[in-house]
Parts: sequence; structure tokens; C-alpha cells
Amino acid sequence: MSTAGKWAENPALNPRIQAALRRVPLSVEEVLALNAAVLQRSTGLSRADVETLRAAARSGPAPKPALLLSDVPALASGCSVVDRLLRGGLPVGGVTELFGPSAVGKTQLALQICLSVQYPRQHGGLQSGAVYVSTEDRFPSRRLQQLISEQPSLRQDVPLSLIHELHLSDGVYVEHAADLPSLLSCLLKRVSLLLSRGLVRLLVVDSVAALFRSEFEACDWLQRHRQLLAVSSELQRISRQFGAAVLCINQAVDLVNQQQDQGPGPAPSSFGPALGLAWSNQLTARLMLCREAGLLTHGDQSSAPRSLRVTFAPHLPDQSEGGVTAAGVWREGLRGEEPNDQRAASSERATSSLSEQGT
Repeated sequence: MSTAGKWAENPALNPRIQAALRRVPLSVEEVLALNAAVLQRSTGLSRADVETLRAAARSGPAPKPALLLSDVPALASGCSVVDRLLRGGLPVGGVTELFGPSAVGKTQLALQICLSVQYPRQHGGLQSGAVYVSTEDRFPSRRLQQLISEQPSLRQDVPLSLIHELHLSDGVYVEHAADLPSLLSCLLKRVSLLLSRGLVRLLVVDSVAALFRSEFEACDWLQRHRQLLAVSSELQRISRQFGAAVLCINQAVDLVNQQQDQGPGPAPSSFGPALGLAWSNQLTARLMLCREAGLLTHGDQSSAPRSLRVTFAPHLPDQSEGGVTAAGVWREGLRGEEPNDQRAASSERATSSLSEQGT
């Protein structure tokens, strides 16, 4: 941050705090906005040092007004219908969660956004790459190559010459993390290095819940809580320090067996996001993807319809429309039907129904 260098040279701060600020640049605004636990985790300072740091921030010049998420650029998903729902796409400088049942299309959408981030800003991208951290399954490289080959079909708003010039496969960096220490090391070292060099502006973690559900027993709740805060604070640091979009895929759990609060926003009656309230409080936005009844057709393809809903996003001015319905997973990726197409399909169904009644 612009004020971090001046902080490190401030003689009023002891050398230990100065060294921490050189290692993790923080602005006055961030020191005052972040809670003590996040500051301790990101800087490695004690609680007393964090209070000293905050006191110095309060006694200094008045900080600039915080930038609202609605004022920063968004990262487009590649689907105009989804982007309208999200008011442009994923928030840059925040952590977005995408949760839903297994095999509903969460990874499909994440891969699609990994390609979208590489486009110029006028086409909804950030002109940078993506790092994809896989924690459970093998990275779907074949599906990624298929999405790349089908980009001209999905991104008809982008000139074909530009799509070929980008070499999209070179802009996706893949990391694997088999356990929590590996995940934290990856975020602190390799991911931060890619971000600091400007090679990536999108981080995808697929999935964030897998390691917590496999490594801890019920009696280890305190250790699990601490590790969860460590991971979430690191994701927050990455999003804020580097101005990156962070997308975390989360698993769904049965609400009948889930006794803890799932956090802000409405949730479906049958399932909700894993990891509970401690994780929910770290999110900028929460999206729910689920499968609906019926069948969609698109040329020679067919797909079960999906719906994408915003269940929590304070930066969005209006969420009354409820979500994107009749979205399908096709060869070119996840794409929703335009409202005109949906109305036409509804009209055709109504006409067919009236014809049957007349006969």
C-alpha cells in the first residue's frame, strides 16, 4: 500500500513492528479496519504490538475514506446473465464463496472465470492470470482445454483474433494442497509470489472445506477453529493487499444434521454451506448453485437446469430478483438463458398447453 513504506520508517514504532510492516505492507485504512485477530495472524505480532500499531494509526493523519466494493472493478464470469445478477461479476478485493451440492457445476464456473480474468478490462477481465488451488480431486485439465476451444462460442463479444492471441492455457497456474499446512504454505509463498509479480489477479480454492472435514474430529473443534481463521485471514490479506478476486468453492451439508448457524443470508431448506458461522463472517459474497427439475436443450446438447442465487452480498444494491434460473452446463461452459429467451420458452409452453386443452 502507498503508506506502508512510511509506516516502516516511523521512529515511534519499535523495530519489531517496523519489520512486520516491511514484511506485510499495511495501510492506515487496513490497520483500522481489520480486527485484532486478523492483524495478529497477518503480521505475526503480539496483541500488545497490534494495539500499539492501532494507536499509532489513530494518532496519525486522518485516513482516506474506505473504497466501497461497489466502486472497484468486478471480474466477469463470461456469461452476461450471471454478470447481470452479480452487477458485473465477482468483487475484486474480496472473498466470494460458491457452494452447492456435488456435481452441480461449481468447478465448471470456476474454470470459466479462470479464462475470463485473462481478457482486457473492456471485456470484463483483469488482463492477468489465475491460480487454481486444488485440495481434493485432480485438476480437470481436459475440461479446461475444452472450455478454451469453445471460447469463441461462449464469448461472442470478444474478437476471435484476440481470443487466439491470449494463449489462455498459459494463464492458469495449478497448485495442489493435500493438507492444511500445505495450503497455508501455498498461499503464503507461491500464490503470494505470483500475485506480487502481477502474473495473476484471481485465486480459486477448490474446495475450502475438504481439508477441514478430513483432518479434524469433533473433539478438535478449537484447533479447527484456529486453522479456519488462519486460512480465512490469509485469503482476506491476499484479496486486499494485491487487489485480487478470491473464489472459494465450498461443499454443501445436510441442514438436518447441521446444528450450527450457517451465517448471513437465506439458505435452502435441505442443504447449506459447510464450515459454519466462523467462516461465513469472513466472506464478501456468498453464491448458491443448485440443480432444478426439468431438462434444457441447446442444439445437440442437453443439460439439467441450474439456478444461481446470491444469498449474501452487502455491496449489491438489490437482490430482489432471486437468481438466475434455467442456466445449463454446456460444452462452452455454464451459461444462463437471456430473459427474452425464457419468456419465449414460457410462451411456447403456454401455447402448447392451450392447444392441448382445445383438442
